[in-house]
Amino acid sequence: MAVKSVSIRIEEEMLRRIGYIADFEGRSVNSHILVLIRENIEAFEKKYGKIEGDIRPDVNVKPSRKHS
Repeated sequence: MAVKSVSIRIEEEMLRRIGYIADFEGRSVNSHILVLIRENIEAFEKKYGKIEGDIRPDVNVKPSRKHS
């Protein structure tokens, strides 16, 4: 599986807040954004059906280090 880089523009305050949440969850901002993307894909597929392709949305996402 090839891993691609994506550059996004984000307001400083939004980045600070997502960084806070990521840190709380024990993740980097990058890993947390991947979690959000995975959750969005799963919700979309649950509502509209599976998107064709071989990539599973849980791949390349580190679990939270936070203990429940």
